Amino acid sequence: MGEMVKLEYRVSSEDFERAGDASSNTKKVLKKIGIPSDVIRRAAIVTYEAEMNLVIHSMGGEIVVEIFPDRIIVTAKDFGPGIPDVDKAMQEGYSTAPDRIREMGFGAGMGLPNMKKCSDDFSIESEVGVGTEVVMTLYI
Repeated sequence: MGEMVKLEYRVSSEDFERAGDASSNTKKVLKKIGIPSDVIRRAAIVTYEAEMNLVIHSMGGEIVVEIFPDRIIVTAKDFGPGIPDVDKAMQEGYSTAPDRIREMGFGAGMGLPNMKKCSDDFSIESEVGVGTEVVMTLYI
């Protein structure tokens, strides 16, 4: 693979029907390209966690996966509401998910910590009322 491959996914708020589509499609593409399985596993986890955060917490957004010969960059960007306290949101077990989401088995407060743990480089920027952008890099 000489050039960059770009995958783009629109993610709608509360679209639990399609939640997981971006990560499973990304996994298929990475397998087809021949990316090592440990990198595929981490890429699938960060993409899935980002996707679920968009479904649960945002007003919709997008995930872009850029696959280079030496790295994969997963960017999740949403259109609000933003995170008031990013440090608190990064703590394992901290969640603002409502009860009805928790009753579905989501919102355990592990999304952002898992994304950071599975990334080689991780950054998050959030502005209340504007949105959040998470950029995760995995080196191959």
